[in-house]
Amino acid sequence: MDKGQVNEQLKSLIGDVMPDLEEVRLDVDMKQEYGVNSVSLIRLIVACEEGFDVEFTDYELDLDSYDTFGDLAAAILEKLEKKDA
Repeated sequence: MDKGQVNEQLKSLIGDVMPDLEEVRLDVDMKQEYGVNSVSLIRLIVACEEGFDVEFTDYELDLDSYDTFGDLAAAILEKLEKKDA
């Protein structure tokens, strides 16, 4: 799975978990722009674990670990690459 595919699937998952967000951009601060809080981020990460078949550690569930949805996409891509290696 390449970066573009990860980004598209992540956008789809964001739409499922946070349906009130319209036209999500991956490169803007998700806390300021979209009001994402720790609860909504954890819900999104759980959806990502299922959707991408990856696992996040407890440490990686911290809202401060991700400024943008793009940061989360990069973490997912890294996990997928390690899994395929």
